[in-house]
Amino acid sequence: MSMIRQSKVRHAFGTASKAEFCYTDIKPAIGAFDTDNIKANTKFLALPWQSAGGHLAILKQTECGRIGNDVLLLSGHSGALTDVAFHPFNQNIVATGSVDTTVKVWSIPEDAPKETITQAEVSLDGHSKKISTILFHPTANHVLATAAFDSKLALWDIETGKEQISLGESVIKETIQSMSFNKNGSLLAATCKDKKLRIIDPRSQKVVQEADAHQGTKGSRVCWITGNDKIVSVGFSKNSERHIMIWNPEDLSSPLNNVEIDVASSLLMPFYDEGTNMLYLAGKGEANVRFFEVNNESPYVHFLSDYKSTESQRGMCALPKLALDVGNCEVARLFKLENKQVVPISFKIPRRGEQFASDLFPDTPSFEPALSASEWFGGANKDPIYTAVKPGDVAVPSSGSSFQPKVEKKEVVKEKTQAELKKENEELKQQVQALQKEVEQLKSQLGQNE
Repeated sequence: MSMIRQSKVRHAFGTASKAEFCYTDIKPAIGAFDTDNIKANTKFLALPWQSAGGHLAILKQTECGRIGNDVLLLSGHSGALTDVAFHPFNQNIVATGSVDTTVKVWSIPEDAPKETITQAEVSLDGHSKKISTILFHPTANHVLATAAFDSKLALWDIETGKEQISLGESVIKETIQSMSFNKNGSLLAATCKDKKLRIIDPRSQKVVQEADAHQGTKGSRVCWITGNDKIVSVGFSKNSERHIMIWNPEDLSSPLNNVEIDVASSLLMPFYDEGTNMLYLAGKGEANVRFFEVNNESPYVHFLSDYKSTESQRGMCALPKLALDVGNCEVARLFKLENKQVVPISFKIPRRGEQFASDLFPDTPSFEPALSASEWFGGANKDPIYTAVKPGDVAVPSSGSSFQPKVEKKEVVKEKTQAELKKENEELKQQVQALQKEVEQLKSQLGQNE
């Protein structure tokens, strides 16, 4: 009798793109923050760029090859970037969080010109300490959640620039390290610095449930498994063992399972695909990606395989489902950030014949919002609007939902670099010397007149 567990995804495998389809000679800024360091939507890649202050580089996915300095830069922060998030319904809007305590919302020009843009569309100034993580709402248009080291969670309407909801330290207790919405965005799961997993109802401004999660000293991450309404968290034990915990969001009294992965020091970055219920885990500083199937059968998390390479990753992100090559059974594509290049990794599940594997590609969330910001803040809930996944042309919208900020743009005052300050200091010294010389000449003339 076969002991192999039956699963439609158990033959999944990953393959790195050829060199000509990678993005080489890049200059990523790798900070000491527990974030992914790179983000993707259907059109662009976004990654923090080496510079004074905080620059975000925008790369067009269609323009692979050598990048060098020929990039679009978004430069409006006075400190390093801590997190980045693309708008789910507008492919030309991206948000950035920074150590300067602000979150900025940017508009990416359609042709992504190779220039530096210093004027953000909106600046969200509601935190008093550096930003820890930012996340767009999955169904409501223009709603952004932000968390910072001031132990505050805020939810914004980015079109008006107004902070609509604020949950302070009395509710959140500690800094949020990672957060994930449920399917309709009514609840938010968060892992916090005090080693707690919390389920938060933002609009009622209360914590619905909380549990002791990963007890290690390092950070942890959380991911809402929307396909079967579970929560997965990844983190460390007291002995530095890396674990996956899976939770029933209806009852956090104890995890459904606690799976030990290994003993290692690097943070695990989780990426979840609702269509296949596959979970991908990539460790910073490692060269492999583990992938699992998550379902309602104990032990709930089933290891499938891992993708292995020779170069370690500094960051990772996933491409939206509607941009995949589904005709060739591509179920996921991750972008692996290395020291000097970005490598796309394609995950496929082989099928015989030419018939479209519809069982691997059920309907997926579309680029259309189900609610307006005002509707959601007013108490409404709706599941995502789903659309069919079909082989053929990649479903890339020209831009998406309209974005018309109703706030006055603020002039950006940038911090000067060390070189600029040194040059300015030398110029001031020369001016002082010239003035001193002029004073001596005037004194000499006065002496002669006497």
